[in-house]
Amino acid sequence: MMKMLIPLYSLLLLSVSMISQAAEPMTQQQKMARCNEHASTQSLKGDERKSFMSSCLKKESNMAAMTPQQMKMKNCNNQASSQALKGEARNNFLSGCLKKG
Repeated sequence: MMKMLIPLYSLLLLSVSMISQAAEPMTQQQKMARCNEHASTQSLKGDERKSFMSSCLKKESNMAAMTPQQMKMKNCNNQASSQALKGEARNNFLSGCLKKG
């Protein structure tokens, strides 16, 4: 039961943090720096990096407002969802994914 609550608690913290950060608008320069940081953290190169930066810099995107840890959580969660992982397998995957450097 406790293992199931950890990912849910993490997502709740992510949501609360994103809402609190949304109240403070970012300058375009801050947004560019944050998106660049995220792309570097994910080791994106070439067309993949260009595509990510384009998405991140869009006006409606909230990616730039996320911290690197929040981006990591989002990416791990998306990977787990794309693999259709559920229950214990999902928890184990998320745990391992979030521990990666």
